Amino acid sequence: MSDDRSRGNLSGATRSDRSAGGGGRSGEARSGGAAPSDSAPSRGASHVRQPQADFVQPARRIAYEVIAAVRESDAYANLLLPTRIQRAALNTADAALATELTYGTLRMQGFYDRVIALAANRPVTAIDPAILDVLRLGAHQLLATRVATHAAVNESVSLAKQVGSRSATGFTNGVLRTISRSSVEEWRDLVLQSSVNADDRLAAEFSHPAWIVRAFRKALQAGGHENELADLLAADNMAAKVNMVALPGLATDADRERLGLADEFSPVGFVLDAGDPYHLVTSTEGRVRVQDEGSQIAALALSRARPIIAGERWLDLCAGPGGKAALLAAEARARGAVLVANELVPARAALVRTALAALPETIPVWEVDGTTIGQTHPNTFDRILLDAPCTGLGALRRRPEARWRKQPKDVADLAGLQSGLIDAALLALKPGGILAYVTCSPHTAETRAIVALAMRKAGGTVRALDTAAIVQSFSGANLDLPADTGSVQLWPHRHGTDAMFITLLQRAL
Repeated sequence: MSDDRSRGNLSGATRSDRSAGGGGRSGEARSGGAAPSDSAPSRGASHVRQPQADFVQPARRIAYEVIAAVRESDAYANLLLPTRIQRAALNTADAALATELTYGTLRMQGFYDRVIALAANRPVTAIDPAILDVLRLGAHQLLATRVATHAAVNESVSLAKQVGSRSATGFTNGVLRTISRSSVEEWRDLVLQSSVNADDRLAAEFSHPAWIVRAFRKALQAGGHENELADLLAADNMAAKVNMVALPGLATDADRERLGLADEFSPVGFVLDAGDPYHLVTSTEGRVRVQDEGSQIAALALSRARPIIAGERWLDLCAGPGGKAALLAAEARARGAVLVANELVPARAALVRTALAALPETIPVWEVDGTTIGQTHPNTFDRILLDAPCTGLGALRRRPEARWRKQPKDVADLAGLQSGLIDAALLALKPGGILAYVTCSPHTAETRAIVALAMRKAGGTVRALDTAAIVQSFSGANLDLPADTGSVQLWPHRHGTDAMFITLLQRAL
C-alpha cells in the first residue's frame, strides 16, 4: 500500500490496480500510428521538416497534460489518464498511444533528463519545467517508439509554442534535433560515461533514483537474490499485465469464460488478453475486477492459512480502496466467517463500500484510527489483514511517477505508523488468531524491520508462521520461495507481480 495513508488509511487517490501502459518501441505500432518507412527520415537525418501549423495530436496533448499534472499537482497518472482519454473520446489507437507516451515518459524520465542535459548542454534544472515536460515527451518518442522523427519533433515544437515562450520553440527544436541524430544505444553510452559510481550507473540506465537502487539491492540480498538487481530494475520499466480476479463463490462460469488465461500462481486470478477491463467489471457487477496477482496472493495467504471455522470474525484494518477486502469478504462468506473493513478517511471508506457492493450481504465499513483498534477491540478477531501504509515502491510498474515522488525520508516517516498499526493489530487478535502484515514495498525498513520490532515487543506471545509454505500450498505453480523464513517477498521480475511482502504472525493461545 502506498504512503498516501494516514493512520492506516489512504487520504489520496491511489489505485494501483487501475493503471495500464505500454513499453518499448512497439507503442506506436500497437497504437496504429506511424511506423518507419523508406520515406521517413532516419534517426540520423540532419533535416527535420518544420511544422506546418501549431497542431498537436490529441493523444500527445493528453499525454503532455497528464505528465504536467503529475509534476505540478502530484496527480496520479493511473487515475487521471483514463479520465482524460474518456473525456476526449479517443479511439482505441489514440488511447493506446496516449497511454504509451504517458507511462513510457514517466518511467524513463530520469534517463531522458540526462539525455536532455547532454543535448542542451545545460542542467535540466535550468530549463523551464513546462518545456522540460515537452522535451521528455519528445525524447521518449525519438528513443523508445517507432514514431517518425518529423512527427515527434514537429508536434513537440508546436506544443512548446503553446505552453512556453517564442524562444522556447527554437530551443525545443534544437534539443530534439540533436537527440534525433543519435540512437538510444549511443545516448545510453554517453549517459553511462557520465555516471559517477556503480549505483549512479544503474540509476541512469534503468531510470530509478539511486536510493531506490540501493534499497532494492538490500531487499534482494535478504532473499538471496542479490545478482538479480538489473533484472528487477528492468522489470519496473515494463508495462504490467492486466490481472483480473474472479471473486470465489460469486463469479459465474460465464464470467470466467470472458477472461483470458488463468494466473500462474493465484487460484482465483486471470490475465485479461483482450477487451476493456472496466467494462468487464461493470458488466459482471463487480464479480470480476482488476487486481494484481500479488495482491490476490496477499489476501489469500490470510484466508487460506488454515481451515475456516464458521463464525470467525475477520478485519481488514486498512481496507482502502477495497480490492483485498472484496476478495477476503468472498472467501469469508463461502465458509461462514464475517468480515469488517476499516478505512479512516471518508472518501476512501466510500471506495471500500463500492468495492464491497458485489457481495450479497452488507459488509460493515468502519472509519476509525487503526492504531487504536487494540484498545477499542482487544482479543476480538480471528484473522486480521494489515495492508500497511508504505512507500509503494513495489508498484512502480503501475505508478511510474512514484519513483520520482518518493524520498528516503518517507521511509523513516512511515515507520512509526507501521509499528503502531502492527502492535494494535496484534492486540486485537484473539489468542490463536492470525495477522497478515502486508506491504506493497520490498524496502527492508518497511517489511522485515517492522515485523522484527513487533515480535520483540510482543515477547513470546507471537510467532511467525511458515508463510512461504502456506502461500505455496494454494499456488498453481512453484514460486521458488525461501523455505521457513516467516515471510514471502514477491517480485516483478521473478513472479510477474507487484513486489508484495507478506508475513503471517500468530498470537499465542
